[in-house]
Amino acid sequence: MTLCKQTTDINLIGLHVTTFPNGIKEAFDSVLETLGSNRTCYGISWMDDNNTIQYYAMVNQLVKGEGESHSYKTLKIPAGDYKTETVHDWLSKTSSIKDVFHELVDSGQPNKNNPCIEWYQSDEVMVCMVKA
Repeated sequence: MTLCKQTTDINLIGLHVTTFPNGIKEAFDSVLETLGSNRTCYGISWMDDNNTIQYYAMVNQLVKGEGESHSYKTLKIPAGDYKTETVHDWLSKTSSIKDVFHELVDSGQPNKNNPCIEWYQSDEVMVCMVKA
């Protein structure tokens, strides 16, 4: 685990994946097809009050309000300190990503104010992040 400082807020737009874990790739593909592939992708998730995972396929917002015409959801990764773990060759390890987050979360469950964040740096490298 590494402690990293996010110095600015990251505004995100994208889709709620209501069929989680199914449909994640399709949601990202849809957003990137609509907005262009020059975006950084993030998976944002937390447990709701019914212990159901809420997952959002998000990309960085380049222009304020750009997601409104597509009815995209908006979320923000706030500036601050984050505990991180880098996962290499993540496409072959998708079933174990939850274990990485279990190690990063101190206590309780991730919630909307302190979600689990998947930062997809490439098809090979993903950084798992939780607020410290």
